[in-house]
Amino acid sequence: MHTPLQTSYKGRYPFKLGVTSFIYPDTYLVNAELLAPYFDEIEILIFEIGNLLSETEIEQLKRVAEKSDLSYNIHLPTDISLTDDDPANRDYAAQKLHQVISLTSRLSPSTFTLHLPYKEASHDKAVVKKWQKKARDGVSRLMAYGVNSRKISVETLRYPFEWTDNIIEEFNLSVCMDIGHLFRYGFDAESVFERYVSRISIIHLHGVKDGKDHIALDNLSSEHARIAMDILKQFNGFVSLEIFSYQDLLRSLAYLESGLKELSKCKV
Repeated sequence: MHTPLQTSYKGRYPFKLGVTSFIYPDTYLVNAELLAPYFDEIEILIFEIGNLLSETEIEQLKRVAEKSDLSYNIHLPTDISLTDDDPANRDYAAQKLHQVISLTSRLSPSTFTLHLPYKEASHDKAVVKKWQKKARDGVSRLMAYGVNSRKISVETLRYPFEWTDNIIEEFNLSVCMDIGHLFRYGFDAESVFERYVSRISIIHLHGVKDGKDHIALDNLSSEHARIAMDILKQFNGFVSLEIFSYQDLLRSLAYLESGLKELSKCKV
């Protein structure tokens, strides 16, 4: 038996607040049904290409959204890569990502979050340039399927995000600003927000401490908390609490309420 939340955050902030489909150790549908009354959006996490939603699950999730004034966003699989060294693998990744996008498009997602992983140890210019060439090729293969480019949000990962600038501009992509990743890897989140604000469709928000991320927000340092709250006060898109347990969710919601009291439309 799962414990439901007691307070709704639907429509509370200028941005649309969401949470992941992995809060309860159960199915996508159970998570959606339990969380739908309390949030504006749910992030459907599909980390593995072998873990695709069935046609039945899609229809069930669609009904939950229609009944609860809910939207979804989709986190695309991360076990395939558009930046793979092998062109055949990049082609396979593009094909499978398109399959996921086509399947889940029936949920009318706000965005599809995409990883462009960088696995090289070196930041040497020649190495980065080679990676950029592979990334551009991979994205080009995905776009060849006729995907709506602004529905694809490239996520900030563990490398300087400006490495993706030419790709984002050329293909007119959106940006997923993962604030937790930026904090964890020592990047300037405020500068990233200012640089890409016109393209940021979604913000991933989670706590970071001692090299660990995707934990409760109350683990943020005071400085990181200040930066995160300042960014949220300027944003009116989608914000996903990218955490994976009920207890971390409770702590994060309380922390968010405390930090954004002046923005809340429902004082508690």
